[in-house]
Amino acid sequence: MHCLVTGASGFIGANLVHELAARGHQVKALLRNGSDARGLDGADFQRIPGDLGDPALLRAALRGVDWCFHVAASYHLWLPDYRPMYAANVDGTRNVIEAAVAAGCSRIIYTSTVGCIGLPRPENGRWIPTDETAPVSERQMSNHYKLSKWRAEGVARELAAKGAPVVIVNPSAPVGPRDVKPTPTGRVILDFLNRALPAYLDTGLNWAHVRDVAVGHILAAEKGRIGERYILGNAEGNWTMKEALDVLHEITGIPAPRFRVPYAVAYAAAVVDEGLSRITGKPPKAPLAGVRMARYKMFFNPAKAIQELGLPQTPPRQALSDAVDWFRMNNKVRLR
Repeated sequence: MHCLVTGASGFIGANLVHELAARGHQVKALLRNGSDARGLDGADFQRIPGDLGDPALLRAALRGVDWCFHVAASYHLWLPDYRPMYAANVDGTRNVIEAAVAAGCSRIIYTSTVGCIGLPRPENGRWIPTDETAPVSERQMSNHYKLSKWRAEGVARELAAKGAPVVIVNPSAPVGPRDVKPTPTGRVILDFLNRALPAYLDTGLNWAHVRDVAVGHILAAEKGRIGERYILGNAEGNWTMKEALDVLHEITGIPAPRFRVPYAVAYAAAVVDEGLSRITGKPPKAPLAGVRMARYKMFFNPAKAIQELGLPQTPPRQALSDAVDWFRMNNKVRLR
């Protein structure tokens, strides 16, 4: 198939380009000027310079494309001005999908987030993972990133209802190789490796191998039902932060932090940190949005993607181990 990937320099996007190329697909990668494309090293693809705000360029880039993967997003938990984020995530999604429809793409895969899925609920002292059917509304989008992605997913659903061949995928918390930036989840692993994680918040994530998430995008193009959402996660990956840090200790031998930061302390520190950021213009080290999200155990059930798509299920321990190996091999770790 002839494919186009937006956001190809990002963590999921780069791994997707590698997986598509390895399967013999012809890949175009939409990359902004100045993008850090190190995650694409070794992959066979055609570079298309441009961004989501240029509909004419998108139409030209999508000419002759069978599968369009719209992975690009502005992901920030704090910005001095959030309008560019909404422009990229909401307006950019409309631009890409409309251009892909005009080009006659047979499948358009829109990459959303589990942040747009209903939150897990506590029951008898344990958190129950939620799936694609969990009730959710815009009022539950607790920060600008989640709200912009919620509205972008609304655009994808709207255009799917009008006939666009859109399939929505909702990745959980991918970890693994090619986390160049790194992502916030990758930053936890890297800080652990650099002994820069003295404490942790009592939160939880659905940890999944980024390769499985990338393959899940391809499976969604092959088998996904138009208009449907699929959580791309791991059925055994619902781990608290402490559980993940304990596994990292087993993998690396590095002591896991023992001190758990009380939520109220983390919240107060984030308020002060953001107050300073409004003065300095520099991003806070601990954004308030991130602390608010950490209040919940972000546990999800990917059974639909496993059953309908055949989503791979690499053990989360292997995902963490592969992330550790990649950070070490790419000179991200200061301490040995």
